[in-house]
Amino acid sequence: MRLTVIDAVAAAAPEATPREAPGAGMRWIPAGTFLMGSDRHYPEEAPAHLVNVDGFWIDETTVTNAEFRRFVEATGHVTSAEQPARAEDYPGAKPEMLVPASIVFRPPPYRVADLSNHYQWWAYVPGADWRHPRGPESTIDGLDDHPVVHVAHADALAYCAWAGKALPTEAEWERAARGGLEGAEFVWGDELTPEGRHLANTWQGDFPNTNSLDDGFEWTAPVRSYPPNGYGLFEVAGNVWEWTADFYEARHRVRGGCCGPAQNPRGGVREKSYDPCNPNSFIPRRVTKGGSFLCGPSYCRRYRPAARMAQPVDTSTCHLGFRCIVRSS
Repeated sequence: MRLTVIDAVAAAAPEATPREAPGAGMRWIPAGTFLMGSDRHYPEEAPAHLVNVDGFWIDETTVTNAEFRRFVEATGHVTSAEQPARAEDYPGAKPEMLVPASIVFRPPPYRVADLSNHYQWWAYVPGADWRHPRGPESTIDGLDDHPVVHVAHADALAYCAWAGKALPTEAEWERAARGGLEGAEFVWGDELTPEGRHLANTWQGDFPNTNSLDDGFEWTAPVRSYPPNGYGLFEVAGNVWEWTADFYEARHRVRGGCCGPAQNPRGGVREKSYDPCNPNSFIPRRVTKGGSFLCGPSYCRRYRPAARMAQPVDTSTCHLGFRCIVRSS
């Protein structure tokens, strides 16, 4: 169902775009009401509900390796993946798990039939970090225009603070990702591959066994590899998951009710998730959005604007990055 009434109201009273962007490569997202979430897919996306957000600026792309390098060179920032974990923060953890490390996708050496155990393709790899995305022997040489990955939530916040920006809320991110195409399945419409075209970097084939690479990419794609959405934003579907500011809840908490759509909602409370590797540790989780190059119809249909995933704040991976916003007030 398209929000034709809401669209008509917005068209009748368009919001003026501020004259100058607060930074290069940013797009203005006008204030408005949209249908957030979905009742047709994974349960955590429900219920679909109306939300109103103020206008804001958002980066056209996720933060790239080149941009993150400039931040590190200017500040000396050391990412979470580059630091050893403190034993007191993870009581009971094995010493070999406390070294600098991050999570990397490793195709299994055998055919996987049961997809319920994701440890078959995820590995905790010492020496993996934003400079070494596939492990200590890899580099980002020639990947300046690829999304930076292996950044924990604190690393994304540190970059935003340095840049004079912020992470978007889940509502702001979804509003921007939809590109004004309200109610559509994908950020470009209702068909995954219209006329056979791949419009996002996702997995094609039998996950995690075979990737046919029909879209041309095995790993991350350079930013601006695919057409932008209606607001001029690139890769808001696939490529890499993106951090948001919101704590995760298992379902949307509908705010507003009889008083109308929720206004600028901030999702979640400080929910903590059990970490099976550390029985005495509980780790807060934040919402991530957008899906990644590892999402595909055979396993994870989360390359849609309504889709969402919980991510422990201390955990970085090879398919998780971020983009920043600047609010109008």
